[in-house]
Amino acid sequence: MLLKGISVLSLVFALVMAAVLNVFCGWTTLLAPLYFVLCYLVLLALAFAFLWVCCKAVDQKKPQEEDSRFYRTIMHVYIEALISLVLVRLHTRGLEKTPKEGRFLLVCNHLFLADPGVLLHCFKKSQLAFVTKKENQSMFIVGPIMHKILCQPIDRENDRAALKTILKCISLIKEDKVSIGVFPEGYTSKDGKLHHFRPGVFKIAQKTGVPIVVCTIQNTRMIFKNLAKLKKTDVHLHLVGVIPPEDIQGKSTVEVSDMVYEMMLSDLGENFRPEL
Repeated sequence: MLLKGISVLSLVFALVMAAVLNVFCGWTTLLAPLYFVLCYLVLLALAFAFLWVCCKAVDQKKPQEEDSRFYRTIMHVYIEALISLVLVRLHTRGLEKTPKEGRFLLVCNHLFLADPGVLLHCFKKSQLAFVTKKENQSMFIVGPIMHKILCQPIDRENDRAALKTILKCISLIKEDKVSIGVFPEGYTSKDGKLHHFRPGVFKIAQKTGVPIVVCTIQNTRMIFKNLAKLKKTDVHLHLVGVIPPEDIQGKSTVEVSDMVYEMMLSDLGENFRPEL
């Protein structure tokens, strides 16, 4: 939407400038493509400046207790533009199984820093807030927006601090503020395989009685490599299945973790299982 708007405005500007200069100066209309490019670049820079100003206005030291509709809207608009700019073609399957009512816990494998953006784009109506490593809070632009949409930082090396994050996520779901997204591996997979899960995150579903939406994502690791060659990247996002609350009643978090792991692996294929 953002890039289409910029393209339309740039085209109108180029045609008007070409017509005006041709009438008054006798300049050729062949310069219209140049006017288009210049206007496009200026508008793109202004769009980035607007995003930068919005993020600079965020005080991340101030607790955020409500999902910001304004920042979530901005996020969706700019993610959509970024997906186009980095030449990503999204292929989705199973998204129609997304729960239409109520909150849920979304889990997915983790390959690359672009994964949350793809999931946020594909689950626009779900108000996803991710559990994210605390280092992401300091990321340029990303950190402030995550803060405003209730993403929760987690200290993966401090069990007590991590438990506080899990409890906060439980509270957010119970208060019907957001659905929670997690990458149960805890880290991006360096070899692309599906690695051991940290079962503690499944307490979120157990304590809130919400369904678990199981997803897989593939090929995001190739985005920047292909972009350097000006090649498009086909990214695949599958909603493998939805585990209803009654299916995890009485199970330990380890048992739930194993169930989800095998569901993901059934979609990805056995070649994604790491060697022991």
